[in-house]
Formats: sequence, C-alpha cells, structure tokens
Amino acid sequence: MSEKKLLIATGNKHKAQEIEEILRKALPDFELKTVLASYFQEVREPEENGVTFLENALIKAHHYARSTGLLALADDSGLVIDALEGRPGVHSARYADTPQTRIDLVLKELEGIEPAQRTARFVCVAALADPGGNVTFCEGKIEGWISRTPRGEGGFGYDPIFVPASEITSPGEIDSARTLAQFTAQEKNSISHRGRAMERIAESIPLQVFR
Repeated sequence: MSEKKLLIATGNKHKAQEIEEILRKALPDFELKTVLASYFQEVREPEENGVTFLENALIKAHHYARSTGLLALADDSGLVIDALEGRPGVHSARYADTPQTRIDLVLKELEGIEPAQRTARFVCVAALADPGGNVTFCEGKIEGWISRTPRGEGGFGYDPIFVPASEITSPGEIDSARTLAQFTAQEKNSISHRGRAMERIAESIPLQVFR
C-alpha cells in the first residue's frame, strides 16, 4: 500500500471523523493520510455564499486545493424540511447559534404540524478538487421525518430529531422510532447522506488521483 495525502476541507471535527471513517472503509487498500483545513492557519475560510449545496461544496474544495496545493475534499450538507419550504437547507449550520438552539428553532417552527407532514431529508454534496482546477462531485440523500422530541446522544447536528424512513412503517411512529443520534457510528455511516456521497465519490475517482 502507498500513502496518500488528502485535505479534508472542514474545521468540524465530528464531520472530519465521519469522512475519514467512510473513506478508509471505501478505499481499504490505500493508506490515506488526511489533514484538516484548520492545520493551515494562514488560509482563511472561504465565504460560503452559494445558494445550493453543490455551489458551496465547490467553493470550499477549489479554495483549499488552490491555497494549499493539496487534493481537497469538501462537502456541503444540510437538512431540508418540506413543511418549512426547504429550510434550514444550505443555512443548516448557521440557522441559530448552537446545535441545541438550531434544533429548538426547527421544533418550534414545526409546532402543530402533523406527523404525516413532517417529511424531510438530509442532503450532502461532496466535491474533490485538485490544485489544477479539476473537480469531481457526488450527491447523497437520506429521506426521513422530523420527530417532535429529540432522542439520542450520538451523532451531531440535527441527528437527534431525524428519523430515517427505514425506521418506520407509518408517520405515527416518528416519536418512538430511532433517530440518527441513536444509531452507532457504523450504522449511521452505512445509510447517511454523507456516507452515500463519500462512497460514491470514492468509487468515481481513479485511484491514481491519490498518488
């Protein structure tokens, strides 16, 4: 096996850990050496001013590839809730000041919404760019429902209120079924939006890109 270098363009340690675990499983014959964007303190974070997940993922991937000279993998992801006309969407990480207040805000906005109308999905677009401007991107989604109460201590972000569609047979079960925060890391990665996007991007990229 040969060592590979890859910059993971995020300062979120939970997200970085997930990405590393997914890629190592998807590319078992390659010893990936990863470095976080935060390692390059002289490189300022780009302004994520895109209006779609794809635009923001491309902004980050191209920025860090050009700034560091490394192959850069970025993703942009978020929670899309039908009853909220797609919110929080691309603003998921900035919907409120903290993870808990973001959850609280979503639940407040959904007050009075019946279970059948609480459909939602997590979306992730992963983009990998090299310093020369070449880029590959893939999308992953997971459909589900928004619970009326948070449950679980695992995961991060909106996981405590997201019930995957695979966990229920009818909307009436959303307050008793497992949320993503009650999954093990391995279970979550196998079905999550980020897991699907990263597995696809790993499959679509010629392995020599990592040389």
